Amino acid sequence: MFYLSLIEHTLRLPPHLLHLPLAEALKAELEALFIDKVIEKLGFCISVYDISSIKGGFVFPGDGASTYTVEFRLIVFRPFIGEVIVAKLIESDANGLRLSLGFFDDIYIPVDQLPNPSRFEAVPNTRNQGRWIWDFGGEEDQSDEPQFVIDGRDQSVIYHSIPLEQPENSKPFAPMVITGTLNHDGLGAVSWWEEAEMIEDES
Repeated sequence: MFYLSLIEHTLRLPPHLLHLPLAEALKAELEALFIDKVIEKLGFCISVYDISSIKGGFVFPGDGASTYTVEFRLIVFRPFIGEVIVAKLIESDANGLRLSLGFFDDIYIPVDQLPNPSRFEAVPNTRNQGRWIWDFGGEEDQSDEPQFVIDGRDQSVIYHSIPLEQPENSKPFAPMVITGTLNHDGLGAVSWWEEAEMIEDES
């Protein structure tokens, strides 16, 4: 899920940071450039772990900033195919579920990856909002529980290019989207399987 990636980057160090120790100033600038950003094929940037080397310090004519080439390690979030993660439900509509890890909110469970059979129950006077209900053995379990275990066996991680234009009323642009499934034993709302274990213990 989390990786240390070695990166080399050339950056300008603004004059207002020159009063700081060099490594501290460069780390602050790197964090401003990378943290909460997505690098294609690498993942979602969490934190600058450390700085391995610093080269340069050149001041180019007409520029008051010094320029450095920095080699550093970056902590990135990139789930692998087949990974099982725990996330919280933040949205439920006719297209499926949207889940969050707290620091990353673009995890989607499409309708065809919900437990089968499931049905959608719309909330009156809302735009496409509602809840998904899993019908099994004549009983119902709702998919609006706050915590889910998500399987990544059929998961994909897709990186999107920044669009030139965003249509009106469209969802916010997401440069990295994770698609998962709940349609396997042991997946779904954590409470579903806690109740199942309790029933087994009682029997």
